[in-house]
Amino acid sequence: MNLRRFAQNQECQIRLIGCDGGGETTVLAHYRMSPYAGMGIKPPDIMSAWSCGSCHDYCDGRKPYEGDRMAVRLAHAEGCLRTIVALEKEGKIVAK
Repeated sequence: MNLRRFAQNQECQIRLIGCDGGGETTVLAHYRMSPYAGMGIKPPDIMSAWSCGSCHDYCDGRKPYEGDRMAVRLAHAEGCLRTIVALEKEGKIVAK
C-alpha cells in the first residue's frame, strides 16, 4: 500500500516551531535510521510522518533549525507515531 497518497491535505504531525500546519503542503517525511536508510536506501513508508513543508525541510536538513538537532529528530519520531495512530484510526493500516 502506498502511504504517501494519504498524506495529502493532512495536518502536520511533526509540529516543530515554524510549522505551517500542513494541509496543501503535507507530504510523507521518512525517518532516516540505520539500517533502514542510507546511500540509495529509502526507509519504508511506515517509518514516516505527515509533515508540512517547513517541518520536512528541518528534518531533511535543507533548512537550519534554531535549536538542538536531537529535538528535530525527536519531533520527527513522535510525528511518525502520531501518523501511524492516525492511519490505524482511519482504517488505512491494521495494528494487531
